[in-house]
Amino acid sequence: MSGLETRQAAGFTTVDRAGVLVVTVDRPPANALNRSAIHSLAALFAELGEMREAPPVVLTGQGERFFCAGGDIRELEGAAQEELDARMREFHALLVAMDRYPRPVIGAINGHCVGGGMEIALFADTVLAVQGARFGFPEINHGLLPADKGIQRATRLLGARAARKLLLSGDLFDVERALEIGLVDVLADPAELVDAAVASARLAGAKAPVLYGALKRSLNDPDDARDETSLQRTLGSAAEYFDDPVARGLRDSWNGSRSRGGKG
Repeated sequence: MSGLETRQAAGFTTVDRAGVLVVTVDRPPANALNRSAIHSLAALFAELGEMREAPPVVLTGQGERFFCAGGDIRELEGAAQEELDARMREFHALLVAMDRYPRPVIGAINGHCVGGGMEIALFADTVLAVQGARFGFPEINHGLLPADKGIQRATRLLGARAARKLLLSGDLFDVERALEIGLVDVLADPAELVDAAVASARLAGAKAPVLYGALKRSLNDPDDARDETSLQRTLGSAAEYFDDPVARGLRDSWNGSRSRGGKG
């Protein structure tokens, strides 16, 4: 990518808003990410990060109900262990690319932000959300686990006690609670959400890039060895739960309920 451009990729669109790149997850009905979309998002952040003048980025979701419902669990129906491993590697790569992105990343949470969607939000520098947004890590109730890197990020940003409660219960919570624990920074009107996020990104982008990037490195403290350990922990856990009968039963039940509800 030699410059910013409007384009349609697998599962998302990008639009240049006068130097701010708005990335919109677009996989109806719930903006759940399949492996192709995860790969493309990771590649986008890696590609942008290599640009001499990398842009501020706004991440949002298409529609009014979902920012991102995490990974598309339908991909795992009848899939082999290798498919889950590949998808977890891709998602880990996305979180690493976001973690190391030197410019502002603003989350514009337009609806439900759960599972992998919440992990993505945790790697934004600033998060704006609408009143009706819901958040949480429901994986434990659906026979899955978040990526270890997302778990570590939640612990660092939200605190060990809050992260423990969210992860071990799988409960969803509202935007007021998200504001209390520091997941969300600003409550925004739905009609003004993206514009407000773009304004926030532009304001942050006006800071000296070399200083902004240095501060992000110190705050995020990226580390190759730690990331590799985190990836191996993610893959090891996935190998344990993939064929576990209880976890598989939870996934099958969740898939069945979604199908009956017309969401999948």
